[in-house]
Amino acid sequence: MNILIAAVASTLCLVIAASVCLADGPTREEAVRERSADVMPFDVGATTHIFNKTSTGGIQRVVAKTADDMPQVEPIRAHLKIIADKFGRGDFGEPAHVHGAGMPGLVTLRSAKTGELKISYRDTPLGGEIEYSSSNPEIVAAVHDWFDAQLADHGPDASTGHDHTGHGQLQTAP
Repeated sequence: MNILIAAVASTLCLVIAASVCLADGPTREEAVRERSADVMPFDVGATTHIFNKTSTGGIQRVVAKTADDMPQVEPIRAHLKIIADKFGRGDFGEPAHVHGAGMPGLVTLRSAKTGELKISYRDTPLGGEIEYSSSNPEIVAAVHDWFDAQLADHGPDASTGHDHTGHGQLQTAP
């Protein structure tokens, strides 16, 4: 009986210790922000990632949070141009580093055949944007899943967007 009580008490102590250790570590959002600094040459906290799902994929925009923070704009543009080129070649290594290799949608995006996922970059007044488009419903769904995961991971530094013009000119959600 004493051995059973000791075993239960020992297991309970391990569970409590594991809970305390996990509580002391960074939240997922904090960890993502830390890893973002490894690949993004701008201040993630001074920018907003805006994700707009479309019927053919979506538009991802990164902008300075304030119009007077122009020092963020060129690094945003430079980074988005580079990753748009990488994504166009199927290289999603940076998002895998920031969000994890098991990030929703990532496996499907990485496995897209040449030409199956079209990616284009353009400047915006306060940053830049990448448009993802495909006629393959599985890839469109993967883009949507990938956007949802990024929205969750970036917390207050991300929002959904709405294309009010029909030409990729996103407005942040109210």
